[in-house]
Amino acid sequence: MKILLFGADGQVGWELQRALSPLGQVQALTRGQADFAQALAPHIEQYQPEVIVNAAAYTAVDRAQAEPELALRVNALAVEEIAAAARRRGALLVHYSTDYVFDGRKSGPYREDDPPAPLSVYGRSKLAGEAAIVAAGGPHLILRTSWVYAQRGRNFARTILQRACALDRLQVVADTHGVPTSAELIADVTALAIRQWRSGSHVASGIYHLVPSGETTWHGYAGYLIEQARAAGMPIRVAPDQIEPVPASTFAAPAQRPLNSRLDNRKLQQHFSLELPDWRLHVRRLADALARETLA
Repeated sequence: MKILLFGADGQVGWELQRALSPLGQVQALTRGQADFAQALAPHIEQYQPEVIVNAAAYTAVDRAQAEPELALRVNALAVEEIAAAARRRGALLVHYSTDYVFDGRKSGPYREDDPPAPLSVYGRSKLAGEAAIVAAGGPHLILRTSWVYAQRGRNFARTILQRACALDRLQVVADTHGVPTSAELIADVTALAIRQWRSGSHVASGIYHLVPSGETTWHGYAGYLIEQARAAGMPIRVAPDQIEPVPASTFAAPAQRPLNSRLDNRKLQQHFSLELPDWRLHVRRLADALARETLA
């Protein structure tokens, strides 16, 4: 099987290179090799893949407020071009979206069929990308996820641990609910879904929520991460009772975020016969890995 991967140098893309490699020949293109401000169809015509995985995106949520045209180009117009090329080839398109397509006002976890209402330019651009894929009409899997982190790259987990090693006190938002999702889990589930599609199993095109089980807040996430990192030997200065819970309004930002980012993952588990682990599993793994990295 020939797989074309866009965004190979991102958090998810890096893990996808590992997870997809047992499935066949993977052509992994970085952002420098496939510029989403330029034509992308030639890459698809040249490689002629059976599966296209798009892990590239404009993810600077606040900067997108000042760069709406660029966010739309990367997250929607380029995706529309990829989707059209994939349909012409009959290739499966796997694409990643976000909890930011919702406004966060629902009291419980969001299902795939809940009406979207993005609050930001970023959320609107990602929703437009989803719509472009559906309109193209080819086989596709749109995997919405949330609070993505990895051992490499810039993310909340790495930032919190850096601050916890340097400061005596932290303030962390406690009124925003969601599910931390590791790039490792996203990549592994993607590989399992593609394998099922390739084997001839009935895999229905559509939107699926790919997050682990359970839920927390940014404050709960930070506290658990710091606790695990301290246990793994990282030189943490902040004690658990020195992590102050604060409302999201404490930190002014250009882009409004949803206060409820919880995504219901039952559809994905049922359709692909999966049992998604509790979110703490991969956070523990991350804490161990970053502690080893710090102590090396």
